[in-house]
Amino acid sequence: MKVKVKFKNNITSVRLLAKHPMETGRRINKKTGEKIPAKYIQELTCKHDGKVVFIAQFGTSVSQDPYLAFSFEGGKKGDTIQLRWNDNTGDVGRAEAKIK
Repeated sequence: MKVKVKFKNNITSVRLLAKHPMETGRRINKKTGEKIPAKYIQELTCKHDGKVVFIAQFGTSVSQDPYLAFSFEGGKKGDTIQLRWNDNTGDVGRAEAKIK
């Protein structure tokens, strides 16, 4: 995950790019003729100071490598946010970023 976090006027803004194939399970592999198995992020969570400040629930309609931007009130420069996603196959991705 690529993450950028900025703080201004008591608002923390987060921009992230989640590297993930986001396969629907409906696409056909042209070489083998078989369906490519479904693999997509189901939920992405952002925590600050131990509290959940953002939750996104995804499905198969979200494109590969989804980009998200959101903001929340509070935080301060130097604080850390924690991001976590889980997909339908049980894989988990995690990232941390400092607020600048």
